[in-house]
Amino acid sequence: MTMEMVSFTSMDDATPEEIKLIASEAARHRTENLVPNLVRQLEAMQGHTYGYRVDRYTHSLQSATRALREGAETDMIVAALLHDIADDLSPDNHSEVAAAILKPFVSDEAWWVVKHHGVFQTYHYGEAMGIPTDSRERYRDSEYFDSCAHFCAAWDAVSFDPDYDTLPLEEFMPLLREVFGREPKSWGDPDLQLEESPVA
Repeated sequence: MTMEMVSFTSMDDATPEEIKLIASEAARHRTENLVPNLVRQLEAMQGHTYGYRVDRYTHSLQSATRALREGAETDMIVAALLHDIADDLSPDNHSEVAAAILKPFVSDEAWWVVKHHGVFQTYHYGEAMGIPTDSRERYRDSEYFDSCAHFCAAWDAVSFDPDYDTLPLEEFMPLLREVFGREPKSWGDPDLQLEESPVA
């Protein structure tokens, strides 16, 4: 089967029909491949402990397990599962990268929590590292401050326990499919404030 293809070599020359074709192909690719790609990225974190007692994959599953067992909403469970998914790709701003992946699909609360969890985590380890523990206070006025503080205290900061009864990834697959099976928020949506077009 030959896939239909545009004729332009520069986007400046694209016709509306060609852009519509590209957007359609991008949507098809997202529907078929986004969840498998996320799973592969999660699984790629197996074995990397960075000195912790569990690897990043187990930490992610353990965080999500705690969220699930607490009865958290689906978006927050998926946020707990994927909050560190960018650790290997962009360790210095992994929170922002993970949040950007989630933003078109999850609630504002889940997105905000993932985006800021790195700063909020310093409350738990800052003293040991010799850095301020109150960096999160700059966000005190946010409606999601308490959610992020809880996310870190109850699910993230404590999920380095090799003896914890961590659920396998299969338990979370229906939630991943639900969240990433949603129609993403539109690029033109001012509340989404995406910086890139889905066809570029």
